[in-house]
Amino acid sequence: MSNSILSDSMRDRMGKVVNALIERDPQTALVLADISTTYFRDAMQKHPARVVNVGIMEQTAVSLAAGLALEGFHPIVHSIAPFVTERPFEQIKDDFCYQGLGGTVISIGASYDYGTDGMTHHGAADVPILKTLPSMQVCVPGTADEFETLLRQTYNNGAPTYIRTSVQQNGISRPVNFGQLHVERAGQDGVVVAVGPMLERTLAAVADLDLTVLYATTIAPFDADTLQTAVARAAPNVIVVEPYYEGALAPDVAKALQSVASRIHAIGVPRQVLDRYGPPERHDEELGLTAAGIRTRITDFLQMGARARV
Repeated sequence: MSNSILSDSMRDRMGKVVNALIERDPQTALVLADISTTYFRDAMQKHPARVVNVGIMEQTAVSLAAGLALEGFHPIVHSIAPFVTERPFEQIKDDFCYQGLGGTVISIGASYDYGTDGMTHHGAADVPILKTLPSMQVCVPGTADEFETLLRQTYNNGAPTYIRTSVQQNGISRPVNFGQLHVERAGQDGVVVAVGPMLERTLAAVADLDLTVLYATTIAPFDADTLQTAVARAAPNVIVVEPYYEGALAPDVAKALQSVASRIHAIGVPRQVLDRYGPPERHDEELGLTAAGIRTRITDFLQMGARARV
């Protein structure tokens, strides 16, 4: 998978991999909430006891999945990001995390892939809220290949896992592994942690800057060891570029670097109501999440630190 060229969309790959799991593993169960049903028509007819569409009832979908887990199945729940994380948050917390059950939640539509449908369909809060839950694993792949790798590595590992997919992808897949930061390049003036589909625009933003770039596709558990090693070899300026509400990784970075005098800056979706409709590229432009906008934020942060040392 290392440096492989982008093939299909994350959603298409989700359909292929989950269908394959259903066919090969009789303990795989899929619960849908009236989203992506066309991917699983054959599976629903062939395995009606294990592939269920409950309709637009996400809380029911999650609780049903937990019941399947209690019966020995590995359940996969799927819907649009805000519907499968915010709406059934209580069910994920109580039915999966508190009971110690394993399962996989796969979303589409984050953060504003459905930007033309307004705030109800925006999903920038998914990662920040889910990573607060005990034992919750959170993955943010940047390509379809990385999605497949992370799904297969976390599948049936006994923990509740959230895998966030998006329309926006990086053009090239990296050799990612669950729970590990990938070292994209090394530098001296600081460390940038780019999450999922933010990697390539971040690389463009810092192309001529002497910065280490780490690539994060696992958000929880966070790889503190690799970050600590990178910061030990560079200036303690740490910038996180996130595709969800900015600041979600800041507590993990701060904890990893609690013995180091460091500066932390978060770049991501601002915590504000997006009251203008449009495709994700338009939201990125307005929110400063293009390569140019990210570069401005990073250079301002580094210059501010340099002035403070004078």
